[in-house]
Amino acid sequence: MEDVAFQERVEQALGNEQLQAALRKAAGRFDVARERAWAQLDDVHALRAHAKGIKAHTLAHLDRYLAQLAAQVRANGGMVHFAADAAEARQIVRGIVRGVGGQLVVKSKSMTTEEIGLNHALEEAGISVVETDLGEWIIQLAGEKPSHIVAPAIHKSREEVADLFSRITGENLYDADIPTLTAVARHELRRRFLEADVGISGVNFAVAETGTLVTVTNEGNGRFVTSVPRVHIAVMGMEKVVPTLDDLMVLLELLPRSATGQILTSYTQMVTGPRRPGELDGPEALHLVIVDNGRSRLLGTEYEESLQCLRCGACLNTCPVYRVIGGHAYSGVYSGPIGAVQIPLLQGKPDDVNLPQASTLCGACRDVCPVQIDIPRMLLALRRQHASSARPQTVWERRLFRLYAMVTRRPWLYRLALWLGHWVLRPLMRNGRIPHAPGPLQGWTQYRDLPPVARQPFHRTPTAKRIEEK
Repeated sequence: MEDVAFQERVEQALGNEQLQAALRKAAGRFDVARERAWAQLDDVHALRAHAKGIKAHTLAHLDRYLAQLAAQVRANGGMVHFAADAAEARQIVRGIVRGVGGQLVVKSKSMTTEEIGLNHALEEAGISVVETDLGEWIIQLAGEKPSHIVAPAIHKSREEVADLFSRITGENLYDADIPTLTAVARHELRRRFLEADVGISGVNFAVAETGTLVTVTNEGNGRFVTSVPRVHIAVMGMEKVVPTLDDLMVLLELLPRSATGQILTSYTQMVTGPRRPGELDGPEALHLVIVDNGRSRLLGTEYEESLQCLRCGACLNTCPVYRVIGGHAYSGVYSGPIGAVQIPLLQGKPDDVNLPQASTLCGACRDVCPVQIDIPRMLLALRRQHASSARPQTVWERRLFRLYAMVTRRPWLYRLALWLGHWVLRPLMRNGRIPHAPGPLQGWTQYRDLPPVARQPFHRTPTAKRIEEK
């Protein structure tokens, strides 16, 4: 079934010049920062392999480590709740907030709460919810979803943010610079921490041996959310557990470097239970909500590897498809290559079937992943799965694919096809490009001009030879 909604979202993204400029600028900056941070490690390949081993081992023994985590959190004075799906997770959190008479909730950044639709559920129950991460607050004001795992408002310009802030404050901030806008956000959000009854946070890692919940952020809001309100609710996907503090240290070597290019984020917070007697800050009560929501179905399957994801966003920053369509073109909270794998598996809506096609299969996502997740392999598996359940191929489709297979298996035929393609399309060229292609190729030129078909394959060019010599 053709995914019309996805195609429409892609067309809107491609036609949005402001979005295109923002994506180019941000993704390139993230890439450069990551490469510099990785270069500071003695043996990044060995470290990545070690981290992958930790995640793979944990998933293979997930029941054991989740049980250990729950026991330790309870021993530390916290309460643990297991949620089979998004609806149960929402019900649990809503019940906790209502049980303590909560009217105002402040939140720090959490993709899992976005996944389960928590904000909407709380607001429907008459509970006010305020996102306190700057990017999350911006998109909350705009009524949008995050467009990036690490930088949720990556698609917003300064002018758009100024317009939002002007509307909520009643001040004329249209010409304000970024420091001024940041000061406005600080002023508006600071008082909410003091007024809130409940703070809700995500969890980057949960250490089974100690019951420690770890958050990795660059804004002080996370510390306020988990220490100022009298009740702290932490929401995590079940795959976030790690066995030991030593394992945590390995993963912390990679996550900040891959996400923002930092050796360590500004705030790496470790919460081990609620406030104890004699302590000056911290919540009176701590609740940990562990969410399944389809994850256990992936264990033991060819898609289990996707649960190793650290949510660093590196695959988004390097993906040639994400870099032109952004996060809102995808049909769920998670976007980019890892989203194209996880959304169909965890969400499973008809609108998701074409997401695995939103990839060139270039392998860049696998190359930059800190735990070396083979995303292209899983994208191909999802494509095969969809193809086997979709409508049968037409006679012409079967003939076309057979012809393609015959040509690509024979080097001399492949070279002949390149030569013919170059000369057949040459009359369509204008200033060295092909602005309009005929017949079934016309979709390729709807939004861009195509380069001409090369007269020789890339591996025979001087550039390829120089790369090979290195």
